[in-house]
Amino acid sequence: MQQAYCPQCGTKLRKKFLENEGQVPYCDQCKDYRFPFFNTAISMIVINQQMDEILLIQQYGRKKNILVAGYLYQGENLETAVKRELAEETGLTPTVIHFNRSKFYQPSNTLMCNFTVVVDGLEDFKVNNEVDRYAWFSRSKAQEAIWPGSLAEEFLLAYLNEKN
Repeated sequence: MQQAYCPQCGTKLRKKFLENEGQVPYCDQCKDYRFPFFNTAISMIVINQQMDEILLIQQYGRKKNILVAGYLYQGENLETAVKRELAEETGLTPTVIHFNRSKFYQPSNTLMCNFTVVVDGLEDFKVNNEVDRYAWFSRSKAQEAIWPGSLAEEFLLAYLNEKN
């Protein structure tokens, strides 16, 4: 998704060559290059302390099992976003946060950053109103239950393949 107008002044952008970058959107009014904007989000493979169950959720009326995820706030780092989103959606606190991989997701113009998050204290588990349903699955059942063809599935399968 390429921006068409300058976010500073609203002038229509044109492509202009920038050494070592190629053709980059440029604002003739501001006399500045405008590199593309995109969203950044995190997703989590949430695993219990025994490392034998994975949490999958359903949201927004969709009957598809996905990973816990959320967008970063401006100025927030990835690890802080993981802790915040996990607490907001589940009430849980991570004992381990491990970065897995990232992938750009074109449909929402978002860089998705995936983590493994180990949690303890499941007595604090309480989903918020963003979560319609949830379930803890064994590794093999999580692999079967995750939304087929989704980025969540891609992240989960890559994680499971590395751990086997």
